[in-house]
Amino acid sequence: MKKGLKKWSLFPLLAAFAIILSGCGEEYISTLRPSGAVGKEQFNLLLLATSIMTLVVIVVSVLYLLTFAKFRRSKLGEDYMPKQVEGSHTLEVIWTVIPIILLLILSVPTILATYKFADVSAMDEVDEEGNPTALTVNVTAKLYWWEFEYPEYGIVTAQELVVPTNEKVYFNLKAADVKHSFWIPAIGGKIDTNVENVNKFYLVFDKESAGLNDGEGVWYGKCAELCGPSHALMDFKVKSLSRQDFDAWVAAMQATEGQTASTDSTDLGEAVFAQNCLGCHAVSAVGPAGAMGPNLATFGDRNRVAGFLEHTKENVEAWIKDPEKYKPGNLMTDMYKELTDEEVSAVADYLMSLSVEK
Repeated sequence: MKKGLKKWSLFPLLAAFAIILSGCGEEYISTLRPSGAVGKEQFNLLLLATSIMTLVVIVVSVLYLLTFAKFRRSKLGEDYMPKQVEGSHTLEVIWTVIPIILLLILSVPTILATYKFADVSAMDEVDEEGNPTALTVNVTAKLYWWEFEYPEYGIVTAQELVVPTNEKVYFNLKAADVKHSFWIPAIGGKIDTNVENVNKFYLVFDKESAGLNDGEGVWYGKCAELCGPSHALMDFKVKSLSRQDFDAWVAAMQATEGQTASTDSTDLGEAVFAQNCLGCHAVSAVGPAGAMGPNLATFGDRNRVAGFLEHTKENVEAWIKDPEKYKPGNLMTDMYKELTDEEVSAVADYLMSLSVEK
């Protein structure tokens, strides 16, 4: 009996820990510390719903405790019978109307926000010269990485999304293989990427990402739909820049047009890459989307290797040698097992040199 009581006494302690830990979260990944207009509105809806539920719990608990105290047997005796309220129209109206009012308080702002966030009509607006007035990014989710295409600028990148601050960024989202879900927790809610249709929505980044996460300077993005054995590792990063810095980044990306790797290069890494990797991976940011593997034009600028490993040459080498060890089920497994250690090291050096920011 005592052993059972000890076990149950852990529950209040666990509940207290849950409340305390729910307040934890870094700005670059926490939904409870939103840094975008969409995320802030969604957070306000969360507060509204939580407030209503808390109010209901408090009122019901207080009524229960008052009733328990007022009508206890030790006070009124064994034979006391409380007044029966069965069939009371007044009470029936009260406990029918109050839930309806609470639902309206919750549902009206939720519906209004849903339609507001779904309004992507500005994606089709153009200026007098026929140029789009809003930035649109085509997002394609693949096993297990992300491709980002900027159709207005004719550039493509992967694994790290770059966006301007203080303006709406519109997204066309689809999946190339199975269902995934695009989510930047600190900026806004998640949305599915499907194979059979394109989903659309927008986000707003209120501040530049520089300095976040001890200087890493990125927001964290996740796949929020179970998509396979490496679902939990299907991460991406987001850099939010001022409009001026974003335009400079676009110009640097466009300057890579025609850039490629040659099998005749005197650089061993470039030659090995051209012979073994160029069929799936582009090293120019200018070109069509839809490549078999991630675009590597900005590989040297990335925050992570494979989306989650620390960005070091050692991890690049380890990934090339055995990608299955780090992301089970990825399509690169066994592609480069014939390369020697010297060739792998040279390819890693070459990849780390691919940059538009340095």
